[in-house]
Amino acid sequence: MPVADYEVTYILRPSLEETEADERANALADGLKARGGELIGELEKMGKRRLAYEIDDVREGYYVVMKFRSEPDGAKELERQMRLNESVLRALVIRADD
Repeated sequence: MPVADYEVTYILRPSLEETEADERANALADGLKARGGELIGELEKMGKRRLAYEIDDVREGYYVVMKFRSEPDGAKELERQMRLNESVLRALVIRADD
């Protein structure tokens, strides 16, 4: 399968401490690397922000943007892991085609 560039933006629960949010973001990045993916640049941790709309009575969350290179299966598995992760409120994986 061809390797492609992706970008994922996700929101972590605001109930986490900032250090916990960092740990969760790093753990997701490490999981991607363990499955053969490769980070492009740094994890962009944008801190706690107000959500555009409420999700499950939650009004804010920690925003994180991660650019990575992976096979499509790796991106699908990352998406699956994020759905299962209770710390992740929402995640959007997009393919960053040129």
